[in-house]
Amino acid sequence: MLITSLFMVLVAYLLGSITSALPIAKLFNLPDPRTQGSNNAGATNIYRLGGKRPALLVLCADILKGTVPVYVGFYLGLTPLALGFVALGACLGHMYPVYFQFQGGKGVATALGCFLPLGFDFVGILITLWIIIYRIFRWSSLAALVTVGVAPSLAYWLQPDFTYPVAMLSGLIVFQHRSNILRLVQGTEPKT
Repeated sequence: MLITSLFMVLVAYLLGSITSALPIAKLFNLPDPRTQGSNNAGATNIYRLGGKRPALLVLCADILKGTVPVYVGFYLGLTPLALGFVALGACLGHMYPVYFQFQGGKGVATALGCFLPLGFDFVGILITLWIIIYRIFRWSSLAALVTVGVAPSLAYWLQPDFTYPVAMLSGLIVFQHRSNILRLVQGTEPKT
């Protein structure tokens, strides 16, 4: 099972490295999101650069990059910890894609996709929380940080076997948002 787990982590990383934001930006005649806006190849920056339609396409593609390898891992009978590493692989691929000079996104949508196999109740609560925080404060970064901050406790309550994997993934997302955290503290984070 160790070989299968390692193979799935590699597959997840390679799948996560497929950066949907770049071809979608090109399709909609938008600038390279890695050099414009927040310099981030993710759905939020695509939204800022081109609006709802291209952002929704990027969001769906990024969610699938997390969902597919974790579902396959479930099907193969991987342990919760191994599934956590598969999820980390998908998110690391999204954040540091081998195909695009290791310049990717923040990993929020991909992490959401990784959480989908844990159940729609789990993901539904996280999405609802993200929407509430975003509507109140209008910062997608703050909404993401609060949501991933709550995710491990929610996992402990709804899916206790997945508490540590969810905590690992949440820690990675917080780490990836370190510049956003600094801007939030300084009051310079742009509202979305």
